[in-house]
Order: sequence, then structure tokens, then C-alpha cells
Amino acid sequence: MFDCVESLDKTDPPVYGKLESWDLTEGGRMEPARVLDFGQKWIDDGTNEQKRFRETMHRELDKFLDQMTGVFEEERRQTLAELSDTLTQKRGDFLGACLQHLLEERYSDELNREESPCPYCGKLCRKRRDVTKKLQTMQGPCELKRPWFYCASCGRGFVPLDTEAELSRREKQFDLQKRAVKLAAQLPFECASEVFEDLTGQRMSDHFIHDLFEEVGVQATLEAATPSKEEISKRIEQASMGKWRPVLVVASDGAHLPTRPKAGRDVKRGPGKYKEAKGFRIYLVGKERITHIASWHQIQNEERFGVDLALAAERIPRERVRIALLGDGAEWLWKHMRICFPEGREVLDFYHCSQHVHEVARVQYGEKSSEAIEWVEATLCRLCYGEVGHVIAGLRRMKPKTAQADELIRKLVAYLQQHRHRIDYRSLRLGGYPIGSGGIESANKFICHTRMKRSGAWWVKATGNLMLGIRCAIYNGTYDHVFGLYKQSSSLLAGEHSVR
Repeated sequence: MFDCVESLDKTDPPVYGKLESWDLTEGGRMEPARVLDFGQKWIDDGTNEQKRFRETMHRELDKFLDQMTGVFEEERRQTLAELSDTLTQKRGDFLGACLQHLLEERYSDELNREESPCPYCGKLCRKRRDVTKKLQTMQGPCELKRPWFYCASCGRGFVPLDTEAELSRREKQFDLQKRAVKLAAQLPFECASEVFEDLTGQRMSDHFIHDLFEEVGVQATLEAATPSKEEISKRIEQASMGKWRPVLVVASDGAHLPTRPKAGRDVKRGPGKYKEAKGFRIYLVGKERITHIASWHQIQNEERFGVDLALAAERIPRERVRIALLGDGAEWLWKHMRICFPEGREVLDFYHCSQHVHEVARVQYGEKSSEAIEWVEATLCRLCYGEVGHVIAGLRRMKPKTAQADELIRKLVAYLQQHRHRIDYRSLRLGGYPIGSGGIESANKFICHTRMKRSGAWWVKATGNLMLGIRCAIYNGTYDHVFGLYKQSSSLLAGEHSVR
């Protein structure tokens, strides 16, 4: 038995999808046995829509290849970097055309729409005309001619396709905008503009990026930048091991940032001054690693800090963790952490406490003297074992050598009395609790200092808080959600047009 394609006259159109199976009898006569149908799907490229797209892409690819033939006409062979740059320059038109045809096929019903209900009053409106919109995307430039409608009752024009396809009202689309804002959160705006063009081949001015950054920053509120309760529960579950509960650390601190009054470009701004960005970081200490939960920093007063911390506390499933409250000597942060997490175990930052001890030793015994080193080691050892009372008694018996030493000894006694219930470092370490504020200090440096304390940088308070909000969202893993809120608000406006 053998297979062959169904016989056809040469004038007949080709028929695909069937193979006839023939049997050879003893007399040598061939008789048809059965027809094997492999189905149209096996041979077709897909629907008519897919076929048209394939044919269009083949034509665009031919144009792209024609443009690339110039490489072979040059006598000098280009280097790898030069060939890569050439492809990067040429591919934009090709991929832009691909994107345009893909949009035209997938939204053909919207492009051919003749009537549409008004999104504001519901009245059925007829198409007035087609309006062309230029689009700049990561893939390249393209144009889209789409129907424009006008509602006489509302006095508003609208383009349903823009809302349906989530087009930005700007020429530069959301995929470019998302990357530009994220880059501006890491680099100065002018530098971000240059790097963005180098990486994408798309030009975007620093002023445009700045305006865009402010619009996205409005959406980077604490509610949006903090992971959801479900996401936090998921991270806690990953850090837990059976009945063993991880330690949830709530650490608070402040970072001083350069600020200036708001003024116009040609107006003298006045003297700047440093203001404190109060913030907190919440993270999990597991048996094997640290898991970040949320950070939030803003230039604000302590009352607003307390409100923000309370909102974040509402998303914590407290029954599944052991809570540690970690801070330095500032009373304002302890007040709000106790209110939001009354069951938390308070821990005074060991290194902050150690600084006070070293300062007394330096003034009393001399810097780096053997007496100073011995006294510091003995004092810190006692504090590690929770013997705060013995340390205070020793300080009171100490005979100050100078007036400065007397003042520092007195302050250290008061400091230890105020925080004695937060000093039991050996017990804390045995329980798996952290005793150092490195977690919040690194958040201060990464979120606040790295971007906002560059040489010559001064921030208007409102703009600085927008930057902090976006950087917190990136650090918390919620930047996609924040940008989605911005895109949603922008898409609501994108469908409303006069003529664009």
C-alpha cells in the first residue's frame, strides 16, 4: 500500500488536506480503500485575519531586507557593534509597521465603526470623520486612522478605539512612558533622557519625563505602593517553616533631605534647608533569609507618619508572625510603633546604644586608649546580658575628668534608664530577633539618599515626596500596579478628544 495526493486536472485549483490510500490487489488492479482527512487546520496558516497579517508581514519584511542590502554594498566590512547599531536603526520602521497592521487586524471592528454610544450620556452618535493618530512605541513609530465621534448633547468628542486599545492621549505610548519614569527614578532627569535614547532609540526630553514622572507620582500613594494583604500573607507563608513563625520587623527612622521653596524658573528661589523624611521599613527575618515587605518614606510630620504606619499595619496578619519594633532613641517613632503594634517586642538599636557608650569612653579615657577599649567591651557585654542596672550604677560611681565627660555620663544614664526595657540583646538574639537597624538604614540610603542627595540637588517638598513614592513602589514590587492606576486614569481621558 502507498499514499499519493488526490489526482487533479492541471487546470483545477489545488486542493489540500486529503490523502487517498490505495490497495494493490492480486490482479495488479489498484482500488481506493479510504480517504484520510487531516483537516484544514493542518495545512492552513489559520483564519483569514491571520493570513492577511502573514502576507502583510512578508511584504514589510521584504522592505526591511531591501534596506539592509546596503550592508553588502560597502567595501569595508562593518564590525559587530556597527552591524548591531544598523539593525537597531532599521528595525524600528519594520516593527512599527508590524504593530500597526496587528492593531488594524485585531481592532478592525472598531476601525470600521459607524455608530457608538456616548460614554457620558449614552446617546447613540454617528461617526463624524476618521482622525489619524501618530504613535511612538517601544517597537517603533506607526499611525492609526480611527473614527471620531461627537455628541451634540454633551458637546464632547470621543474616540472609542483609544479607550478600547488603551492608547495614551500622548504620542508616546504607555510602554515608553513606563520605562522612562522608572529610569528617572534612578537617574537625574537630563541623564535619564540621554540613557533612554541610547537604550531604546526613542527620543524623550527631560522636561517631558519630568512632567510624566509627576503624573505617575500622584498615583504612588501609600495605599498603592504597599503590597496587598494577600501578597503580604503569601510572603509570610514562604518565610514560615511549619509551626515556626518568622519575625516581622517594623523599623523606623528619619533621613534628612535637601529641600527648597517652590519658585518659577526666573525667580530667586531663596535659601534651601534640610528636612527629615520620616519612614519605616517592614521586613521578615526567617531562618534562612530576609524577605522585604514594604517601605514608605515621606517628608512629613510625625502625626502623618503615624497615620501611614497605621494603614500599613492593617495589612499585616499578626497572628502568623512575631513582631519586633526596632528603632533608635527618638521618642516619636516609639510612640507610633507602640500604637500600631501594641503586641510588638521593642528593641533598641544596638549600634545606636554602642555609639553613646563609645562617646563616653572617648571623652573620659581618651580616644583608642586601652582603658577606653576595656571599659567599652565590659559595658557592652553587660548590656548584652540585660544588666542595665549594673551599668547605670557603674556610671554613677564614675568620677568625670572633665565637664564634657560629666555631661555625657549624665546623658548616658538617662538614655539607659529610658530604654532599659528595650535592652536585652542576648535574649533577643536567642529568640531570632534582630538587634541592629541596618534594615531601615539601608532603606534610607537606597530610597532617599541615592537619588535625592546628589550633588547640587534641591527638591520642592511636593516633588520630593512624589519621587519617594515612586521609589518605594519600585522597592516594594508594586510599581506595575502604580503605573496601572496612572494608565487607567489616563485612558479615561484618552477617549475624550476634540480632534487629534
